[in-house]
Order: sequence, then C-alpha cells, then structure tokens
Amino acid sequence: MNHVYLSPHFPPNYHYFCVHLRRLGVNVLGLADEPYDWLRPDLKEALTEYYRVEDMHSYDQLLRACGYFTHRYGKIDRIDSHTEYWMETEARLRTDFNVEGPKLHDLSLIKRKSAMKTAFQQAGVAAPRGVLAESIDDVWRLAAEVGYPLVAKPDVGVGAANTFKLHGPEDVQRFWAGKPAVPYLVEEFIHGPIFTFDGLTDKAGNPVFYTSMTYSQGIMETVNEDRHIYYYNLREIPGDLEEAGRRLLKAFGVRERFFHFEFFRSERTGQIVALELNLRPPGGPTLDLFNYAHDIDLYWEWANIVVNNRFVESFSRKYHCCFVSRKHNKNYVHSHDQILAAFGYCIVHHQAMPAVFALAMGDYYYLVRSPDLDEVMAAARFIQELA
Repeated sequence: MNHVYLSPHFPPNYHYFCVHLRRLGVNVLGLADEPYDWLRPDLKEALTEYYRVEDMHSYDQLLRACGYFTHRYGKIDRIDSHTEYWMETEARLRTDFNVEGPKLHDLSLIKRKSAMKTAFQQAGVAAPRGVLAESIDDVWRLAAEVGYPLVAKPDVGVGAANTFKLHGPEDVQRFWAGKPAVPYLVEEFIHGPIFTFDGLTDKAGNPVFYTSMTYSQGIMETVNEDRHIYYYNLREIPGDLEEAGRRLLKAFGVRERFFHFEFFRSERTGQIVALELNLRPPGGPTLDLFNYAHDIDLYWEWANIVVNNRFVESFSRKYHCCFVSRKHNKNYVHSHDQILAAFGYCIVHHQAMPAVFALAMGDYYYLVRSPDLDEVMAAARFIQELA
C-alpha cells in the first residue's frame, strides 16, 4: 500500500499516524515544505520517501510530487493529513489520482455549513434556524423570526475565525458593513452547552470507537473574548446524543475516517441541536486525551483500520480526561510548579501549544485524568484561577 501523507510533521502528535502505518508495512510517502533535516528521527524512519516542495499552496508542485510517487511506487492508495486546513487539497489530489476517500464533489456537503444544515434536517436531527444571507434584509427577517442574539459565520470556515455574535440591530449593521466578502450563514443563537460525538469508523461505516466531550464554553467566545477553555470526555454518553451522532454517520456516509460532530443541548427545550460536522479528528492534542481516557492508541488503531480493517483493542470509558489551557497574557494565582505539586498525580501530560492553535486553545496546556469528575474540575479551576 502506498500512502501519501501531507504535512506529516504537523501537528506534532500526528506523526504517530505515519509511524504506525510503517509498522504495518505501508510505503509512507511524506509530502510537505518542511526541511527534511528538521523532521523528528522517528518520523524520518517511518517515511519510505519524503518529497519536499517549496510551497504547499502550489497545487502544481503537489501534482508533480504525487506524479513522481506514482512513477516510482505505483498507484497511490490513500492521501491524508487529518487536518481541516488541507482537506480541499487532499480531495483535489484524490480526484486527480483516483484515490479512495472524499473527492472534490463530496466537499460541498462537508465544508459548507449551509449544506450541513440541510443534511442535518434531512437526517432527522434538529439544527439552528438560519439563512445564507445574501443581503442585510435576510438578517433582519431572521431576527424578526427568532430574536437576538444571532451568530454570523462564514459558510466555509475553520473554527471560529471571522465569527460574530450579534446582540442587536447595531451589531447587525456593523457586521454587514465590515464583513469579509464571502458568503455568510446567520443563525439563531442556541443557549446551552456544547457536546460532541467523536470517533472512528471502519471501511463499512461502522463506528469502531466513539466517545463524547463537553466544553466549558464555545470556541467563538474563547477566540473573540480572549477567554480560557477546558473540555473533557464523558464516561457515559446520553442516549439522544448517541442517536443523533449515529444518524449523521449514516447520512454523511463516513467510512474509514475519524469524525467530530458538534451539538448544542438547548437550555430552553433540552433538545440536541446539530452545530457542525468535521470528517477529521478533533484538533490539537484531543486524540491524546482520548487515548488517556480509554487506555488505547488511536493512532495505531486508525492505521490498522486502513490496512486491515480491524480495530483490535477493547475499550471502556475508564476516566474523565480534561484539556485545560493557560494563556501567556494572563496572570495566574498558581505557578506551573505549584500546579504540579498540587495535581501532578493526575496530570498525565503538559506542554506548550503550537502557536497556530494558541488563539483558540491557549499557549500551554495540561491533560488531567481521573475517574472522578469533581477531581478533574478541581484541577481545572486551580490551573486557570486568575490573580
């Protein structure tokens, strides 16, 4: 099997995908703009060959690289990066080289939030009322129907970039006057906590691993208001959340892929309301969080699904594992050393966050693990307590 992996060095933890593919006998063909000498030693060892391009945004350079791989090793069997940033690039390359996986014609449904909303409703899962606004009058009509606040977000976008919360008519006018020149989806604001349905499917679309998380707050508030964030996995998944997640897995035909679905639980109705779908692992160190929470290795299990269509580890939700971040621009009551002295026994990992994730996820993070949620929350409060 010939597997082209885009940007195998980033994010840093994703190099384990390549390591495990190689362990299973795959020709792992790295493609990135990072100098080869800067790669981690175990990543170098995992790569059958590495092709460096000057610019990963130059599609011609990527075409030539994949053409070279095809000439040297034969047909390419898979192309992946596991990141949303390169999703369209992956799809273009899969289309041009007839490689299994999502292709260009599949992208509208999994990139455009307005298309997702329609698919949610067709699958029988509630979604926020909204409109793909072509004029400010569309926003006024929606406000008259659902009230304020509203949320305005690019129809195609990553995370909470250029997302706005509109509290009233003045915010609407200010947003419309200065909005980027891209299509915007405007929706009612759902008051309630965010929950996820995350996992990995086999080649037939069966979820061989699944779990759920909840967040201290939304990414939009974290980015726009420079707040902290923490999130943790649930040891028990509510039945209606799992049912909604499984409906969407079928509706979107998710096969041999990680998935990350986001939902609100409405404070007003108690209903699960679909927010967004992503056909990738959740960002940053969240796969590590899952591994610690379930005592498994999802990097290995993904590789085993790709090569053998087998998920071999049994898993149970043994622990809550919580991601807790800090920011350099805030003053904290407790130092790093004090945190380790107080909660080091349940902190399983801590490190600096790559700068590209810092705006949403903080500059430094801790993974806290315990079967007791109260203990995990006590650690989170201690870590983030401001002076």
